[in-house]
Amino acid sequence: MDKNPGYRTNIIGAGEVGCAITVDMDRNSIHKTNKILWDTKGNEIIGTTALPFYGAFVSEEKCQLFGNVSGKKMLEIGCGTGHSLQYQGERKASELWGMDISEKQIEKAKQHLTACGLTAKFICSPMEEECGIPVDYFDFVYSVYAIGWTTDLEGTFCRIASYLKKDGVFIFSWSHPIHKCVVAENNMLAFKKCYFDESWYSVSLEEGTLALSDRKLSTYVNALSKAGFVIEQMIEQSDEEIMQLRDDDFAKKAEMLPVTFVIKARKL
Repeated sequence: MDKNPGYRTNIIGAGEVGCAITVDMDRNSIHKTNKILWDTKGNEIIGTTALPFYGAFVSEEKCQLFGNVSGKKMLEIGCGTGHSLQYQGERKASELWGMDISEKQIEKAKQHLTACGLTAKFICSPMEEECGIPVDYFDFVYSVYAIGWTTDLEGTFCRIASYLKKDGVFIFSWSHPIHKCVVAENNMLAFKKCYFDESWYSVSLEEGTLALSDRKLSTYVNALSKAGFVIEQMIEQSDEEIMQLRDDDFAKKAEMLPVTFVIKARKL
């Protein structure tokens, strides 16, 4: 295990429950709010997460969810700056595709992959919408700390299922909902948010605003089932080797409860 993994933990996964304001769920306004953030200061304010890391304290090197991707067609939902696509390209995937809501993120991804001697096809679109991605085409669709931004989880999963070949694999990670409910306070962990509350809320950060909803694990599981997936594996245990690299309150919290979850599902 690399003793200096060189990644910034995404604030969606590492941030404690802060000052949030409940907002009405309007898809267009949420897309606009989050797109502006990622087009401007998103990477600086929120941080980024990319393979081989699925999020805080979970890595592909340990979990081995993808296996051999040589010759496989890959689509990343929420490709960001392209570092996860680089990871797959260096493992000899035959085709790389990336989708993101932010033109600026796609520009960064193109530049990064070009510098790495790799090429990919990019589509700028919200993940919920029809955008010309081929159907029954991909061996893998994956998303690293991006799927939780969707305003329509069931619709997004159905679209992802349509992109995959039969028996194709969908792998995604996001902040564990229990983590988002609990804060470290006076050397104790305390619930500050109801686990069952899935309402959308707005959070003001240093130079921007984001809109999010913290969904229950059962919401993800049921949406996958409705879209025609069967879950093969779920990861929520933090990697002790990675935790040992950090000596802070967040690592101590991860010893007590899951902060990241990853699901591997297969299209029936």
